[in-house]
Amino acid sequence: MSEAVTGPAGAPAATADSEPILEVRDLVKHFPQGGGGLAGRRRGAVRAVDGVSFTLRRGETLGVVGESGCGKSTLAKLLMCLERPTSGRILYRGQDVTRLGGRALKAVRRNIQMVFQDPYTSLNPRMTVGDIVGEPFDIHPGVVPRGERRRRVRELLDVVGLNPEYANRYPHQFSGGQRQRIGIARGLALNPEVIICDEPVSALDVSIQAQVMNLLGRLQREFGLAYVFIAHDLSVVRHISDRIAVMYLGRFVETGTEREIYEHPTHPYTQALLSAVPVPDPGLRARRRRIILSGDVPSPTAPPAGCRFRGRCWKAQEVCARTEPLLDVPAHLGGLPGPERHPSACHFAAERQPAAD
Repeated sequence: MSEAVTGPAGAPAATADSEPILEVRDLVKHFPQGGGGLAGRRRGAVRAVDGVSFTLRRGETLGVVGESGCGKSTLAKLLMCLERPTSGRILYRGQDVTRLGGRALKAVRRNIQMVFQDPYTSLNPRMTVGDIVGEPFDIHPGVVPRGERRRRVRELLDVVGLNPEYANRYPHQFSGGQRQRIGIARGLALNPEVIICDEPVSALDVSIQAQVMNLLGRLQREFGLAYVFIAHDLSVVRHISDRIAVMYLGRFVETGTEREIYEHPTHPYTQALLSAVPVPDPGLRARRRRIILSGDVPSPTAPPAGCRFRGRCWKAQEVCARTEPLLDVPAHLGGLPGPERHPSACHFAAERQPAAD
């Protein structure tokens, strides 16, 4: 009988689980401008996240992609309960964490951890690596007995591919890729079920990005982790995600499997993003049509009525200004077989892109 794979502190790895670990329902976060009171209300609010819903299962990765300012990092903070939502619900194992506080919220946070974007600013330069990785044990003292902490820290460093002897060194003695491995080790310390990865490789060189991505994939397989992987680089997201959500101006505009999004995009915004991804094959590059969007991204304080993308869309018609499209399988695609049938918030969703000039 083969030996069971275990996590850093002995947690058994899991197989695919049909029950959602994390459920997000109509999540909204608005930031009032100009402070509180009547003056602040008159200035409106930044609608950073404006009605996001998804589910996440054990061992699964949801990739969230979109351009800067679309609300991705705010979504990450909401999932970590670092920000309180304006409305909506975040359910962890069926429990609404938006209504929790104190010890109950602390217990949930043990199971939802985060890997931050910048490995140079997310590690305290005055703490040793051992203290950084072991700090979660101070916040949650019941996880590991005090006498076992040093051994656990060394074990965690080994799991992420670092020499356990480095525990007494400081962050400035490591490269960017090594620092991100330290951040990942810290995220694993409490044996979480969910890890929120907020652009974890965007600050790294391309060759180091691949190493960190491979590490995240290995850890997921070994420990049954679920990831929400946030990025603006679509080529990075493709290699780690089971499902992908494309975000624009606070909302998801298209969701689907990796194949559905990358091989059969139906929303114009997704098609435009994918057209900008570099293609190494000269033959494929010559046949691909680059989509150049016109206009600017609307202000998140006053998004346009109807479809938020209509001011930059070559398909926009009168109905787009009157009625906001829902994120659903479009009725006119409902009879089609295969990967074209996935949710897309567009009245004229279609795999066909604009014809070349």
